[in-house]
Amino acid sequence: MPAESVLVHRGLSELPRGLRMALTVGVFDGMHRGHLSLLAATVREARAWDATPVAVTFEPHPDALFRGAPPPRLCDEQERLERLAAAGIAHIVVERFDAAFAAQSASEFLASIRRGRDLAGLVMTTESAFGRGREGTAEALSELGRRDGFRVAVVSPLVVGGQPVSASRIRDLLAAGRLAAASGLLGRRAAVIGTVVRGDGRGRDLGFPTANVEFEAPVVLPPDGIYAAKVTWGGPAILRPRRQATGVASLGVRPTFGGGERLLEVHLFDFDELLYGERLRIVFVRRQRGERHYHSVAALVAQMERDGSRARQLLASDRSPGGSFAASTIP
Repeated sequence: MPAESVLVHRGLSELPRGLRMALTVGVFDGMHRGHLSLLAATVREARAWDATPVAVTFEPHPDALFRGAPPPRLCDEQERLERLAAAGIAHIVVERFDAAFAAQSASEFLASIRRGRDLAGLVMTTESAFGRGREGTAEALSELGRRDGFRVAVVSPLVVGGQPVSASRIRDLLAAGRLAAASGLLGRRAAVIGTVVRGDGRGRDLGFPTANVEFEAPVVLPPDGIYAAKVTWGGPAILRPRRQATGVASLGVRPTFGGGERLLEVHLFDFDELLYGERLRIVFVRRQRGERHYHSVAALVAQMERDGSRARQLLASDRSPGGSFAASTIP
């Protein structure tokens, strides 16, 4: 189903009445391979049940309520919705997760979904659960379905390397700098989305103008250092960008200039336009080195020139899956 035909609803009350649904429920905070496996099963079951695939997700992340803060994002909110649509989901419900919502039992939650609608069935993994105290397990909901007339399809979690694919596992890999392993679980390269803001202009003074990137919420970042990067922005959607470039991303505290706040800056090759206010999607292709202190600005500039030359070589030879800029295979 084309992404343009997907409907995003801000709350269950907006979900159309009379809809016959194949439903899956989850945070989908990373839109990783495990999520894609569950969503593919939902689309398959929807066809088998002559129903429409529907996903209910949450904002903010439940950890904001239960642990006082959400985990850093693996996937931008808008990108998450676009990837849900790309997976074949026809209706996406973004439900506000607050104390009142969390207090609902699983049966109360399903009753609110079924009000005026036909729930053909639920699609869950063996580890899925929702409702107060996570009481809505696959086993409990299968019993409820037999009573109330809906199916429950249970699929096994996707296992890679002997462990289920999970957002927390991917966060740990990225924090450890294991980009390739994290990408293998994500099904795409690690990326962040942020807005370009004004910096101190030091990069331009050094002959390497940079876009300084600021995030609206904490995001998962790899270790400090220098990265060959691919960058996209503009266009009608995050996964259908209008502009693209390659370059070098610098993540860290800039120790040569006395240190300070941790920043992400991107120098784009063969590019000299102002990008203030643009939302950039920055893909970390390869870590080239760690962040270092240099005894002089001249030594730093010389290293930056070597970094740029090396990054150009890496990016020119990049033939890995997802390396293309094409919209259908955006990294």
